[in-house]
Amino acid sequence: MTNSIKVLNDKCVGCGQCAGACPFDAISTVERSEHPKKFKLAVIDLNKCTYCGTCVQACNFNAIELAKDAHQAGVDKSEYKGVWVYAQQRHGEIAGVVYELLNEGKKLAKQLGTSLSAVLIGDNIKSNAQDLINRGADKVYVCDDPIFIEFQDDPYASILTQIIKKEKPEIILMGATNIGRSFASRVAARIYTGLTADCTSLEIDPETRNLQQTRPAFGGNIMATILTPGHRPQMATVRHKVFKEAKVEEGRKGEIVDCKVEVATLVNRTKFLGFIKDSSSNINIDDADIIVAGGRGVGKAEGFELLEELAEFLDGAVGASRAAVDSQWIPYSHQIGQTGKTVAPKVYIACGISGQIQHTVGMNSSDIIIAINKDASCPMMQTATYALEGDLYEIIPNIIKEIKSVRRD
Repeated sequence: MTNSIKVLNDKCVGCGQCAGACPFDAISTVERSEHPKKFKLAVIDLNKCTYCGTCVQACNFNAIELAKDAHQAGVDKSEYKGVWVYAQQRHGEIAGVVYELLNEGKKLAKQLGTSLSAVLIGDNIKSNAQDLINRGADKVYVCDDPIFIEFQDDPYASILTQIIKKEKPEIILMGATNIGRSFASRVAARIYTGLTADCTSLEIDPETRNLQQTRPAFGGNIMATILTPGHRPQMATVRHKVFKEAKVEEGRKGEIVDCKVEVATLVNRTKFLGFIKDSSSNINIDDADIIVAGGRGVGKAEGFELLEELAEFLDGAVGASRAAVDSQWIPYSHQIGQTGKTVAPKVYIACGISGQIQHTVGMNSSDIIIAINKDASCPMMQTATYALEGDLYEIIPNIIKEIKSVRRD
């Protein structure tokens, strides 16, 4: 039985409640001159409908009927094959997390006995396809059109949804970046499947082919493993720096598929005004080998000027805990932790950070952790490779002084 939803003509009064509730603008009302009371009739556009059931709940007259299997219950899993990685790019530059996902995706595809594909969406970006093949993709779906010159949720979600419905992949992986978090859920809703966010581990159950998606839960106090047993594809967003990057194999062979983009089918409810690059740091904390991070113990916004000075001498980047960001001492783009970025630098210098699990989950893969804090008993000081007990406003100037002295010599 296929997806099915219908309006019951004898019950519908054309009140428009369903049209107002529909998140996909898939319902309209039309005149019914033949109706004794001239009631209008709700009409559902099946090209836009995702069978989410919102209209059924909104109708006070039980005039919309949704088939029990319309949400993919009993989906034929044998139709879904392949592991896909969404190849996030901005202004032609592939995000680092994509290479990490290709590495992990290759392992998953091998366990499933299937292929690994990447989906590349943008404007004038076909030249990047070979880079993805060199990193392990067997096939790259390229959607190249000026409408994708800047990331916008609606057109990106629409085109990816179209390709998924046509090709039916078994697994789709995206980076848990601002972009990935923004539109992965939109895609999952349109194809009515599950989505697990911010995963830190992925495994395959060989018997069921279910993707075991593990992520921190309850404030990071436990690790939850989530399955999507009744739906396909299985979707997950994965944090940056969780997996190793795929190695480059120059000249590797693969297939590049040009996807036809019918712009008229892509609804876009927003207008792109401009792109403002964050100029608060010269080095992206995602890629930094050394990070100097500040927390509540920094005490004030001016304190981050000291941290920035130390980071500059070390050719590093400045990070922050959520407490510092919430206090508006530094922009959110610097936040590290469960609700920020995941980093794995060679050296992580934690200044005035107590070390709650919500923060450490985002930096505990650092090679060396140096903690500076007045409280010797706080978690960060206990787990650090090197712990410096004292006032950061005394310790950091002395470190900078020593660095200057060494460089003069």
